[in-house]
Amino acid sequence: MRTSWFTYIIRCTNGSLYTGSTNHMIRRWHQHRQGTGAKYLRAHDPEEVVFIEQHLDRSAACKREYEIKQFSRQEKEALIEC
Repeated sequence: MRTSWFTYIIRCTNGSLYTGSTNHMIRRWHQHRQGTGAKYLRAHDPEEVVFIEQHLDRSAACKREYEIKQFSRQEKEALIEC
C-alpha cells in the first residue's frame, strides 16, 4: 500500500504563513497545535490550514514544499485562493 504525502500551508494568528509536508495531515496538525511540531509554530500560534496538496511520494511533497517556500507572500496568497 502506498502512502500519500501532502504539502500544506498554515496561517498563523499573526497572519504569517508556514509551509510544510507530511504523510499524515491530521496527526501533523495536532502536533503543530500542541507545540510539538515545527519550531517556527512554537513561537507563532497556528490558526488554520489554508492549503493542502496531495503527492504520490515524499520526494514530490518535499520538492513542492521547497518550491512554495521560495514564493513571495503574494504568490502564496494567490496559491491559497485557487
